[in-house]
Amino acid sequence: MTFFSVLCALILEQFRALSRDNPIYDVVRALAARAEEWFDTGNRRDAVLAWCVVTLPAVVVVALVHYLLSSISFGLAFLWNVLMVYLTLGFRQFSHYFTDIHEALRSDDVVTARLLLNEWSGQDTTDMPVNEIVRHTLECAIVAAHRHVFGVFFWFLVPIGPAGVVLYRGAEYLARHWSDVSTERSPALGLFARQAFFVIDYVPARLTAVGFAIVGNFEDAVYAWRTRAAKWSDEVNGILLAAGGGALGVRLGTPIAQRDSAESIADEDGAYPMEVGQEPNVRTLQSAVGLVWRAVVLWMLLLAMLSIAVWLG
Repeated sequence: MTFFSVLCALILEQFRALSRDNPIYDVVRALAARAEEWFDTGNRRDAVLAWCVVTLPAVVVVALVHYLLSSISFGLAFLWNVLMVYLTLGFRQFSHYFTDIHEALRSDDVVTARLLLNEWSGQDTTDMPVNEIVRHTLECAIVAAHRHVFGVFFWFLVPIGPAGVVLYRGAEYLARHWSDVSTERSPALGLFARQAFFVIDYVPARLTAVGFAIVGNFEDAVYAWRTRAAKWSDEVNGILLAAGGGALGVRLGTPIAQRDSAESIADEDGAYPMEVGQEPNVRTLQSAVGLVWRAVVLWMLLLAMLSIAVWLG
């Protein structure tokens, strides 16, 4: 049932994707805002309580509904699984930005590409050169593919099933939303939300990186992961970008710029890691599309084999 649930949700999302402003996310945003009002005291204990109030009720409800439907009908439980995966997948929520930026750059419409990247990532893209637009687009796409697709796949595989994907996407939203420095909320909320998501995303992020390596340039992906991932301030993004860039044969990220000096990127023995890959260009965007889809196929094959093994067992 796991394989066909994911397959149906993927097909459904391709034909009728949820918009970013849909009723489900409106409820989540409203609940997160209300939790801020109630519990944002700057105290860690209250931050933990706020996080639990937003995430756990939905997880419990989804798990209970799944259990009840499973006891009534296999078909109803299957439809519930498809619905939950469909609501938590976000393939089309980021792919249209990627596609539009790619098309703009292919048409030499750099101004439009800058505007789209700014809308997607929130970065200041004023006067950003083409190679930087490409690099930032690739970085956003790799991280988004993991959080909207592969992370969801992993958490759907765990025993709690559809409740797992709700937990993952809820934790991801809070880590991103409560870390927004443009608001007046206390740092405690964002700090705990990031810590919670780091734990929840620890295994999925590494499996996504392994998947990129398998379907891409394996040696460069593994080397970049080993030598470059730890140089980012965000460990998870560092792993994803290092492995994803290595798999594509390009250099992503600017870990050097996030350090006080160039010497800080040296290994413990004082040796500097060899740079892996070329500077990304517009053609790399098409290669990234292929990489993500090959990784999706890899995950689906693994899901199919797991489903067959469970069925035979």
